[in-house]
Amino acid sequence: MHLSAFLAMAAMAGALAAQEVAPESDHKTFLIETGTRIPLSMVNSVSTKTTGEGDRVYLETTFPIAVNGKIVIPAGSYVLGTVTSSKRPGKVKGRGEFRLRFDSLMLPNGVTRDFRGQVAGLDGRATEDLDKKEGTIRSEGNKSGDARVIAETATTGAAVGGLAGIGAAPGLGAGIGAAAGATAGLIGVLVTRGPDAVLAKGTTVEMVLDRQLSYDEDELNFSNLPPRYSSGDGGGPLPSRKTQVGARRFP
Repeated sequence: MHLSAFLAMAAMAGALAAQEVAPESDHKTFLIETGTRIPLSMVNSVSTKTTGEGDRVYLETTFPIAVNGKIVIPAGSYVLGTVTSSKRPGKVKGRGEFRLRFDSLMLPNGVTRDFRGQVAGLDGRATEDLDKKEGTIRSEGNKSGDARVIAETATTGAAVGGLAGIGAAPGLGAGIGAAAGATAGLIGVLVTRGPDAVLAKGTTVEMVLDRQLSYDEDELNFSNLPPRYSSGDGGGPLPSRKTQVGARRFP
C-alpha cells in the first residue's frame, strides 16, 4: 500500500472517531405553533372617534405562554399593533368599525419577533361586536335608543300641548304637541351619529398567531428583569352606549 493511501485512510478513521465522541449539543429551540391564542390587555384606548388608519395600538400579554414546561412568553410582554381601517358611524345608518393587525411581540428582556396576527376574541364585558371572519370590530346598534328618543320627545310634546290647550281643545293641543315632539326627536336622531366603536384601556382581547414563532433557549432568560408594573390597568370596557341615550341634546 502506498504511503499516501495509508495516510488518507488514517485521516478518515480519525474523523469518524472524532464524530463518534463529539458531545451532543445542548441547544434547544421552543416553538409556539400557528393558531396559538394569546390574551392581551389594551395599554391605550382605540375609538373610531379619534383613531384613524395607520395609528399604533399598544398591548401587553396578561397570561404566560409555555412550551414543554418552559415559559416562552411571560405575562407583561409587549405587543405592537396597527389600525388598518377605521370608519365612524353614520348619522342615518351604519355602525362604527375598525380593524386591528398585530405586528410584533417583545419579550420583557427585549427579544423581539415580527409576525402578523389578528383579533380572535373580545372581553365579555365589551359591547362591541367582532366579525371573526373579517377581523372587524363594530359598535353596537342603537335602533332601540333612537326609538326611545322619539317616544320620549313625543310624550313631552303631548304634555306641553295638552297644557297649552286647557280651556280650549286639550285633545287637539296634545295631538299637535305629540306630533311636534316626535318630529323634533326624529330630526335629532337624523343629525346625531350612532355609537362609536371603542376598545377602552384595560379591555382584554385575544390574539391568534398566523405563523410559528421560534425561540432559542438562550433568548428566554428572564432572571434579571426589574419588577413589572403593568401599564395596561385601566377602566376596562366602557358602559353600553344604549344606556347613554339621554346624552342626546336637541334644540
